[in-house]
Amino acid sequence: MSHHSDLIATDILAYLEQHERKELLRFITCGSVDDGKSTLIGRLLYDSKMLYEDQLAQIESESKVHGTTGGAFDPALVTDGLKAEREQGITIDVAYRYFSTAKRKFIIADTPGHEQYTRNMATGASTADLAIILIDARYGVLTQTKRHSFIVSLLGIRHVVVAINKMDLVGYSQARFDEICNDYRDFVSRLDLPDLHFIPIAALHGENLVDPSENMPWYRGSTLMNFLESVYIGSDRNLEDFRLPIQMVNRPNLDFRGFCGTVASGIIRQGDQIMVLPSKRTSKIERIVTQDGDLTEAFCSQSVTLVLEDEVDCSRGDMIVRPGNVPKISNAFDATIVWMSPEALVPGKTYLFKHTTQTVSGQIDSLKYRVDVNSLHRTPAPDLQLNEIGRCSVTLSQPIYFDAYRRNRFTGSFIIIDRISNTTVGAGMISDRDSAKQPTAAWENNENQAVQDQQLISNVTESERTARFGQAASTILFTGLTGTGKTTIARAVERALFDGGRAVAVLDGELMRRGVNMDLGYSVEERSENLRRSAHVAKLFNDHGLICLAAFVAPNQSVRERVADVIGRDRFLTVHCIADEQERLGRDSKKQSLTSPSVSSDVARYEQPEAPDLVLDSSKLSVAECVQAVLTLLQSKQIIK
Repeated sequence: MSHHSDLIATDILAYLEQHERKELLRFITCGSVDDGKSTLIGRLLYDSKMLYEDQLAQIESESKVHGTTGGAFDPALVTDGLKAEREQGITIDVAYRYFSTAKRKFIIADTPGHEQYTRNMATGASTADLAIILIDARYGVLTQTKRHSFIVSLLGIRHVVVAINKMDLVGYSQARFDEICNDYRDFVSRLDLPDLHFIPIAALHGENLVDPSENMPWYRGSTLMNFLESVYIGSDRNLEDFRLPIQMVNRPNLDFRGFCGTVASGIIRQGDQIMVLPSKRTSKIERIVTQDGDLTEAFCSQSVTLVLEDEVDCSRGDMIVRPGNVPKISNAFDATIVWMSPEALVPGKTYLFKHTTQTVSGQIDSLKYRVDVNSLHRTPAPDLQLNEIGRCSVTLSQPIYFDAYRRNRFTGSFIIIDRISNTTVGAGMISDRDSAKQPTAAWENNENQAVQDQQLISNVTESERTARFGQAASTILFTGLTGTGKTTIARAVERALFDGGRAVAVLDGELMRRGVNMDLGYSVEERSENLRRSAHVAKLFNDHGLICLAAFVAPNQSVRERVADVIGRDRFLTVHCIADEQERLGRDSKKQSLTSPSVSSDVARYEQPEAPDLVLDSSKLSVAECVQAVLTLLQSKQIIK
């Protein structure tokens, strides 16, 4: 409902015009259970005279039945409308309330505090400009306070008010207020919260909400309502990068063709030159059409229809941008994901990804780490469970047009949909770093330095090393699916060669990922980078006369070819390890690591070696027989005698 204004009675048209031009502020209330979020909103509306008389009468009546204030007026019932919420005295779903004052219009999202409803809180925060994080003065900073603060930072909410509630229950102690402020600052020092404020309140009694509290004269700052009316949010919007994802092509007759959508960011004017993605066709803006008539310019959050000077073919899912300011175009990126489904996130499983107006299939290649919201530490994890947050590598079936979430919340976010149930199972924020694309160029960069690297090797020649060790330095790549016995066979061959007086080393893919390659996941690009780094380590072993036994899945044939080029084809052999499906699955279930993908996720992407030097079926041959076959191969290639 609207605030009380004298203009309503004297000049209704002036009032409506004033109301139309008011700035809109979206904010959420969040925090731990029973910190007083719903009470805060109810009291805020009550003290601001934003409730109708019949609403007040109903709430006063229900306060005697469902209230938590001993039969007195319970402000929490203003937003807790669900029957289960009133019975339990908690907030379960996100409740939205709309009101206005003389200075601003507001949309409040009252979000739940229970951990099991964290996904609801993330939903309410996704469109907010400001967050009010409540803290019970008796208990201070709790686990859920930290979790919600982390999500607020993750979702890019710049303005945060920490409302320390129930000050009346701690005797309005300034020392307690300062203690909680210091504890909270210590935790969020590692988060990105650029505009942070603290206000002591007693929400049930309305102290420091609309009017200053007489019981806290030591606090000389703004009341909560005054802060909400005055906080500056004009600089939060991205007015530089013009993005219009096309939602619909409007073709009512032969004389009109317009492209409808909501301006995600930036400003567009009549006569401006534009580019349509993915065709990269250019044109100029002829008209900017709205329901209220044509505009000379449009900016972010406005829904418009653009008419172009030229006939350009584009449809839903395409994007209109400026020619000199184009978003990233790729089907692979890193993202932070909030998982919202009781069924765990499974790397390698195919989901639908809805980004702006596009919906494409894809998969999460790898889960790099899970974030512990209590300590903000990153820990390896095989999956994400309900309400957990992790950093993932995503690969889609076709390219999308995106910006980093920190730069553009609209084009930098997406939701994940289960293909079977059609329910939303996750939400993601695209990272600033495009680490998935770095390894591809790294091959070329390092291959160009091969000649220079040769000059850095010691004065001991290859022939001298061969004579000393009695062997020809070489790398034997044991490749195959997880569970085919690559590492077991490589270790057994190492034992046999060492007992025979050979200089030998095993390069194990899993151990490489625990050290040199611990920053890599399991996407196609990251597997390629894993092999590139490992190939150079193997080459160093060979350059110093050692036989290197490398055990890697190495699923891509073209990458294996590049490994051979790095090491040198004259000293590179491929041993393809295979086993029947039941054997592989049994071995994998026994030794599955926290970070490696399962057998099933590798099967679809593994490419058989085109011409391996040896094939070993570990489900039919014993380890000893496999070792003998490898030794025979090395002898036939004159690597050992």
